[in-house]
Amino acid sequence: MKHRDRHARQDGGFACIHCKQWVSNQSYGTLQRNHCPRCLWSRHVDEKVGDRQSACAQKMEPIAMASRSGGEWAIVHRCSGCGHLRTNRVAGDDDELALLALALRPISDPAFPIDLLPRMRGG
Repeated sequence: MKHRDRHARQDGGFACIHCKQWVSNQSYGTLQRNHCPRCLWSRHVDEKVGDRQSACAQKMEPIAMASRSGGEWAIVHRCSGCGHLRTNRVAGDDDELALLALALRPISDPAFPIDLLPRMRGG
């Protein structure tokens, strides 16, 4: 079933599912615009990259950054509806502070109490 985003226009632009900003499909560094350059959120629209065949259509939260071979950065998204994980290439117009905040999230909000590490290691 082909997904039809009610916010999408024929030119390929869309309204961000999270912050509602209008996003053009024209961007340096990507052929398949799939996330908002401002807040980095996406929508689950693809089964395979670029096919726009997913019936899920739920919000995809940016949860991490990943490094691909050759040093290219990608955003890791998790679907709030079905839990699907997908990496998406960083686009040339993505907000640098949003990307940096996402990359630093494990340091600024660790999954375990860093201040307890010396005691946990016996030091």
